Amino acid sequence: MPRRDRTPRFYFSLRSPYSWLAHRQLRDDHPEVADAITWRPFWEPDARSLLMLERAGGGFPYVGMSRAKHLYILQDVRRLCSERGLEPAWPVDRDPVWEVPHLAHLAAVDEGKGPEFIERVYRARWEEGRDICAPATIAEVAAELGLPEDRLAGAADDDELRQRGVEALLRVDADGVFGVPFFIHGFHKFWGVDRLAPFIASVAGAAPGRPDTGPSATAPSAAAPGRGGDQGHAGGCG
Repeated sequence: MPRRDRTPRFYFSLRSPYSWLAHRQLRDDHPEVADAITWRPFWEPDARSLLMLERAGGGFPYVGMSRAKHLYILQDVRRLCSERGLEPAWPVDRDPVWEVPHLAHLAAVDEGKGPEFIERVYRARWEEGRDICAPATIAEVAAELGLPEDRLAGAADDDELRQRGVEALLRVDADGVFGVPFFIHGFHKFWGVDRLAPFIASVAGAAPGRPDTGPSATAPSAAAPGRGGDQGHAGGCG
């Protein structure tokens, strides 16, 4: 029987405002934890990736979301951002292909700049309102970071990166991830920004699931609407 992976890991989506908030909280308040954990991407596969995923024996969670939940989520995001002194720039997604930024992230990791890429793309989407599924946006981000523009902008058309993307989605499936942000440490799983504090405590050596009385415990979250799972409770999204 294979040994359980004890590596603490954070499943994030460049699409999700709640992954963005978790990223900011980790980087700003707990950089030592951010550096110690493994960051794994989660995104809604397009038709090509989904077919490759299914042929590899995997699957992807998908539950439609009601209009009422969609509207609640928009309200909740505004509330949470207001609590943090943030003013999100609401991007408009028109037929997005999420492989564009997420496979580009894999290419950035190859160049040793995964964290920098994540930070810059989150800022582009949630603070500047830019279309991160536009190859031109990714090319500009790559240029800013000194990364190969053509490789990152064309990541969705790169067969090798596509295959690695499927492997990443298989890990999502194997770990039972059904929404983001999603944190795992040993046997313990934590879903949502409001579960970030106990995850941090777990990584730091405290008992998993222990209530936190500090400021970071005040962060319930939800989701960016659309395909990718029922957005669930106020702590996480799909």
